[in-house]
Amino acid sequence: MKAIVNVPVCPLYQKPTRECSVVDEVLYGMVVEILDEVIPGWLRVRTHYRYEGIACTDDLLLDEKTAENWDNQVNQVVLHKNFCDVLQEPKVQGWIMQTLPLGSRLIALGAPEKGWQQVQLADGRRGYTMSGILGAYRTAPVSAEEGALRRALTEAVLSYRGTHYRWGGKSPMGIDCSGLCSMAYMLCGIQIYRDAKIVEGFPIHEIPTDRIQPGDLLFFPGHVAMYLGQGRYCHSTAKAGSDGVVINSFNPDDPDYREDLHHSMIMAGSYFIQ
Repeated sequence: MKAIVNVPVCPLYQKPTRECSVVDEVLYGMVVEILDEVIPGWLRVRTHYRYEGIACTDDLLLDEKTAENWDNQVNQVVLHKNFCDVLQEPKVQGWIMQTLPLGSRLIALGAPEKGWQQVQLADGRRGYTMSGILGAYRTAPVSAEEGALRRALTEAVLSYRGTHYRWGGKSPMGIDCSGLCSMAYMLCGIQIYRDAKIVEGFPIHEIPTDRIQPGDLLFFPGHVAMYLGQGRYCHSTAKAGSDGVVINSFNPDDPDYREDLHHSMIMAGSYFIQ
């Protein structure tokens, strides 16, 4: 059975309670597969990027047919702003039906008019949002040209800059290191493993660390970052004084140099054939 995330952010927990660690967050409009019921009100689910956790039924729209239809019709994603208000009518004074974070999925209805796009929400309601906030929902890489795809990846990761660190987070309300890198790839149409490691069956493969290029991933013990070029990288860090998505450098002469990470990188990974 499938279900649709019907809240801005649906936490996936280790246990069937909100009073425990979050292992991941699934965003509005994403479809999950229900694996089993843990206890009444709590379900073990698997995401479309093959990650599992326990979700509260209050956060899901539990209807197999609706979920399948939604999955087939979704064509837009919140892409160009950290958040998106869906309004009851196409004017800024309209009342807010739903506020959605970057990465949320919607169905666009018809063509934009005067800067407004009519959209359908997961529960069937219709509203409006600024058309410039949305982008195409992609299930394949945004570009077949390597340079363009690498630029798209670094632009996507930098769109989260300034977001504070949240363990298990994957939205502009808070994001962790692997959530940041996996969301950047997801926004560009590529599904990579959710955690900070290379896993067989996903499209990131190990490469020599001296061959890294923008968009490649840098792995440290329990941590991952995206390489930007010229010795700089973007990551989400819980280190005091940074707290969130920042840019750091491998160059000791740079003010944002991180000596601890410079000497602890264990491998690099790439989507690209090198």
